[in-house]
Amino acid sequence: MLTFANAKINLGLFLTEKRTDGYHNLQTVFYPIKIHDVVELVDADETSMLIKGIDIPGNTNDNICLKAFKTLQQDFSLPNQQIVLLKNIPVGAGLGGGSADAAFLIKLANQKFELDLTDEQMESYARPLGADCAFFIKNKPTYAFAKGDEFEELSVDLSKYYLVLVKPPVHVSTAQAYSNINVKWPSTSLKDLIHLPLQDWQAHILNDFEPSVFAKYPQIDEIKTKLYQAGAKFALMSGSGSSVFAIFENEVKLPDLERENLVFYDV
Repeated sequence: MLTFANAKINLGLFLTEKRTDGYHNLQTVFYPIKIHDVVELVDADETSMLIKGIDIPGNTNDNICLKAFKTLQQDFSLPNQQIVLLKNIPVGAGLGGGSADAAFLIKLANQKFELDLTDEQMESYARPLGADCAFFIKNKPTYAFAKGDEFEELSVDLSKYYLVLVKPPVHVSTAQAYSNINVKWPSTSLKDLIHLPLQDWQAHILNDFEPSVFAKYPQIDEIKTKLYQAGAKFALMSGSGSSVFAIFENEVKLPDLERENLVFYDV
């Protein structure tokens, strides 16, 4: 059995305070997009992982999908499986690809082995794997707060717009992005700001990672500028980078940005 694990973008990201456990509290809006990986479970003699497509740094045995499955395998005595991952979602791009893969694997195992887990139970398996992992269980536009793992569903619909995503040849590590940020409580919650008209988003909806990431990687700042010059109504870096998304009213082509970057249209 296989499933298609889609990416997300962050429609704004406010870092509100540093926690005593070393994490940060934040406010963000997760929004699913169409770029996806393929996750498959195949009966096997031993549980293992096979990764195809984009290279993922690190040891395959440490992959978040394998961790997710082994936890389920232990709790429900599941038979051995080979997890096959076809990786299309760019890595180190702020798109939540690894978290999506693990969450969709949990949903796939729930279906294949008829575990009858509720969304809430599946979220409880996903939450320890990554702050945004549990979001992908319901996979709907969501206001996230606390560490990014507490959720409220939102009515946000961008389907009438044309979304473009640009991924430069840069990998921004999350730890690096967090190392030079300033935290502050916003005067207005992102949960409220997201309901402003789209033409007002640029003035009010920010990503608090941008100043420090742009300082180290000015080419990401340049991408955002070029997207506005091309007529975007709103553009922002997603997550801790490095990708930048833009919302257009009509279909566009961006050949200048395609020369040095991956450009995904109609996401």
